[in-house]
Amino acid sequence: MKLGLISLGCSKNTVDSENMLGMLISEGKVQLVEDLKEADVVVVNTCAFINDAKMESIETILEMATYKKDYNLKKLIVAGCLSERYKEELIKEVSEIDAVVGTGDIDKICEIIESVMNGNKEVVVGSLDFLPTSDTKRVLINNSHSAYIKISEGCDKHCTYCIIPSLRGDLRSRYIEDIVEEAKNLAAQGVKELNILAQETTEYGKDIYGELTLAKLLKELVKVEGIEWIRLYYMYPNSITDELIQVMKEEPKICKYFDVPIQHISDNMLQNMARAKSGQYVRDILGRIRTAIPDATIRTTVIVGFPGETEENYEELREFIKEFRFDYVGVFKYSREEDTVAYSLPDQVEEEVKDRRWADLLNVQGEIVENINEKYIGKEVEVIIDGISSESEYMLEGRMKSQALDIDGKVLTSDGTANVGDIVKVKIEQKFQYDFIGPILEDN
Repeated sequence: MKLGLISLGCSKNTVDSENMLGMLISEGKVQLVEDLKEADVVVVNTCAFINDAKMESIETILEMATYKKDYNLKKLIVAGCLSERYKEELIKEVSEIDAVVGTGDIDKICEIIESVMNGNKEVVVGSLDFLPTSDTKRVLINNSHSAYIKISEGCDKHCTYCIIPSLRGDLRSRYIEDIVEEAKNLAAQGVKELNILAQETTEYGKDIYGELTLAKLLKELVKVEGIEWIRLYYMYPNSITDELIQVMKEEPKICKYFDVPIQHISDNMLQNMARAKSGQYVRDILGRIRTAIPDATIRTTVIVGFPGETEENYEELREFIKEFRFDYVGVFKYSREEDTVAYSLPDQVEEEVKDRRWADLLNVQGEIVENINEKYIGKEVEVIIDGISSESEYMLEGRMKSQALDIDGKVLTSDGTANVGDIVKVKIEQKFQYDFIGPILEDN
């Protein structure tokens, strides 16, 4: 049976897709094909976090539905967050869908495909209890040298704009020993870069150890032979401890890369979002990181146009972005999502105001980055090679420790040779806004 797989949304979804693929291949059920026109079965693993993600998921499903008429497709399966959120609507509105599978039920994918191939329709949604282990089968989709590793699932924070707890369940952490075992398995496959994932990585361990345990986990992961870079994502600001900062400072394998979504800086916005304790708390924790590790790369995300955001609130955020000078800022327009607390808040902000603030903040950050990235010109930096450049077949591309996979910039080189996964020295000679160019040095 030929399988096509489309994975949408975040990197946590990517891990789910890799687990489903691993289960199916290990059972000898499928052969993965890149050309979806050849597929007998297509699984679309969807995202439903914000409206844009929902629309992308729906458009992809509708496109795949046409493959039943135009090509070889026999069965269409929709998995992930959209299934968890809209299971009844999907089955009712899109007759071509043969099964919907929720986020907590992906471990049943083999039985579901067998059932739909026998002519049944399946709706398997709602358990919210799946948590991968080191024994869960997995096939890496995009890279052989850089892999995500999910250390927990779900979230207990219940931010007022966020639907994730109802789609992914409460916080469920994996044991340190199990995570380390998976890291060893990945290293044995040639993985050199571990990307640590959770809904809030800094909340790791509270449910099973009774305390924040990320620092202890990192101390064990750095011991895994073959793993050379370790990168953290989604660091909830309230849970960043001095112990964690110190571990990240001292351990050479850990990228000095802090992905800290602050969402806002105004006290009333943070309180209405149910995020950090106060704007001053955000300033303090970011200041402690900068003081301890002056050359740390700090990325954040912010939301503009949240209900009740005044021009004064926005200006406070704008000035803070200019003042702190983040390396990367993801700017999001507030997406009003049903079944969240913020959906019913008064003083919803008009779309044109959101658009204006979004564009303005992107311009502000663009000017900051132009200046920040001057520091790399002439420097020799370590770069992990990701492959042939998407811009030119005559160039390789890779990333510095300050650049996360798929979301930050990249380093291009047309001078020198290297294999995918090699970590080489590159001399930076030219910069664009987020990308750099330079030769691979011969003494690697």
